[in-house]
Amino acid sequence: MEQKSLLDTVVVSSRLDDSDLLDSYSHAVTGAVERVSGSLVKIDVQSKRRESRQSHDGSGSGFVFTPDGLILTNSHVVHQAVRISLTFTDGSRGGAVLIGEDRDTDIAVLRTEHAVFSPAPLGVSKRLRIGQIAIAVGNPFGFQFSVTAGVVSALGRSMRAVSGRMMEEIIQTDAPLNPGNSGGPLLDSTGCVIGVNTATILGAQGLSFAVGIDTAKYVVAQILQHGRVRRSSIGIAAQNVPIPRRLVYEYKLPLSSGVMTTALTPNGAASAAGMEEGDVMVGFAAQPVGGIDDLHRLLTTERAGRPQNVSLLRGTTLKHLMIVPREREEE
Repeated sequence: MEQKSLLDTVVVSSRLDDSDLLDSYSHAVTGAVERVSGSLVKIDVQSKRRESRQSHDGSGSGFVFTPDGLILTNSHVVHQAVRISLTFTDGSRGGAVLIGEDRDTDIAVLRTEHAVFSPAPLGVSKRLRIGQIAIAVGNPFGFQFSVTAGVVSALGRSMRAVSGRMMEEIIQTDAPLNPGNSGGPLLDSTGCVIGVNTATILGAQGLSFAVGIDTAKYVVAQILQHGRVRRSSIGIAAQNVPIPRRLVYEYKLPLSSGVMTTALTPNGAASAAGMEEGDVMVGFAAQPVGGIDDLHRLLTTERAGRPQNVSLLRGTTLKHLMIVPREREEE
């Protein structure tokens, strides 16, 4: 009898421990969602293509992050919108205007006059650790304010934006996302926003992605100050090409590919520096360039107006030019 009683005690104790663990997890998720619930918005958009129709063209998610009504969402949710309507968690509705967007990072900033008393707190994505809780809130398939949870699966991912540029420092999670989740917040266990949900891979399970909130903060600052994110350009059209092995060996190049110029903008920075069609760029600003994505990453605002050393292959000869990048015009 004593043995049976002891066994029962162990089983009961085990069940209590499991229950405690489940409660802790549940409390973390519910607490995080409650902290941002007043800032969440469902975004309905009418685009230029269907301005004459009454129905909405599409929908997405977003969240208010300042007391004066600034909203973060994805650029692809509100791009070319002529009307933006918001629905809040309490059922109230309002409108919003687009302040600015950055297609290269898929981030957009809206403003609403609707009263918001609890803007979402922003966290720091560079402090994230793989395996920590990640909570996604959004409006998948029009089902308002749905919550999914998982963990941070990987950090520092790259993925291509609709503009063609690579987005860096992407957070990968296994918190399920669906159409309509785009633009919603990704939260940590304290309810701070660590990312802006942006994409999934169709047909895959457990692969969801968010733009890190540190990137979003930079984009917001640029949009509020300049109306857009400022970047530099050298005025070329280009494509990735392999470099012959003998040239890689002869010039001790760090990479076996480069960027071949296929066209130059008349009077552009590259043209003014003497660059020619067919030149293969292998270095920019003392950094190796193995492809267009490498070059895009190096063409920052800070380099606009400042001479940069460019290494290139012209035929079989390695040459060096000084190019002064110019601020890229808004597209």
